[in-house]
Amino acid sequence: MSDKTQTNRQRFLDACACQHVDRPPIWMMRQAGRSLPEYRELKQKYSFVQMVQTPDLATEVTMQPIRRFGFDAAVMFSDILVIPEAMGQSYKFRDQGGIQMKFSINNQQDVDRLNVDGVVERLSYVSGAISQIHKELDGKTALLGFAGSPWTLANYMIEGGSTPEFARAHQLRRAEPKLFEQLMSKLTRSIIDYLKMQVAAGVDAIQVFDSMGGMLSSGEYSEVSGRWIGEIIESLDGIVPVILFSRDTAGSLQELVQTGAQVLGLDWSIRLSEARSRVPSSIALQGNLDPTVLTTTPETAARETSRILEEMRGNNGFIFNLGHGVPPDAKLENIESVVSVVKSFK
Repeated sequence: MSDKTQTNRQRFLDACACQHVDRPPIWMMRQAGRSLPEYRELKQKYSFVQMVQTPDLATEVTMQPIRRFGFDAAVMFSDILVIPEAMGQSYKFRDQGGIQMKFSINNQQDVDRLNVDGVVERLSYVSGAISQIHKELDGKTALLGFAGSPWTLANYMIEGGSTPEFARAHQLRRAEPKLFEQLMSKLTRSIIDYLKMQVAAGVDAIQVFDSMGGMLSSGEYSEVSGRWIGEIIESLDGIVPVILFSRDTAGSLQELVQTGAQVLGLDWSIRLSEARSRVPSSIALQGNLDPTVLTTTPETAARETSRILEEMRGNNGFIFNLGHGVPPDAKLENIESVVSVVKSFK
């Protein structure tokens, strides 16, 4: 394919496959949502959960940053906690901030309450949204689906919501290893079914968010988190590329590679050039602009973006992204600056 005919979608998929691209593709985690005025306007009429569970609304929110910024990939508007909810452990947002789960996983009875049968049917609103978004994008822009990793979801489920420490998952896995294994097995099965549904509905790639991966030492990572992610990736059989995003795991790069992910999404705790030297050239890298740069100035955003682009010059397997999600106080002019610099990079 010549550079002149490379669509946003093809550019993204070629980068995932470490093939030649005319420029690095760009998308941003949490590109849809709180930072956009059109989203905040919608949020005055509908709750977050209503928007996630209504295909028309989820489609609209997904398309907003594509219309505004022209990213190479759209990421479906949803939440990682739809999986435990579909298994019977619902969630809500606390008035004071954070997540509250319906109950905590403490014992065998709690794990037994989780129902893995019918998860796909209970999440049919997600496949409905994907089908609509797929039509809207018309093959010009890539569409990403996603799920949280078993380890990351287990932390919320065992803790009973979000907490500063997330210590109880560590306590449970050490005190009750068989019970923890049951929970992880149930989660893995549900995630596999869910991601296969997303692929069937039309996503071009999948991102697995292992946001809690950095809570594990490199010696623990594969056993506690990586092997379950590997099982998920293997089940997808290479039909679509899988991006593994994990925070604070610069010391576990080889363990991330062992999962079989085609792309590793990295945070800003490691230079991409260092990661490139430690990761096989057949695996693409994604990242890793510090999200707080989006709260500064267009000039700073452009400078930091150019630094990363120059650092990765000549690497085909590179997707420009943030090292985590777009912060709610990101300035639109800074996002525009980043996108402009990436799109003009030669």
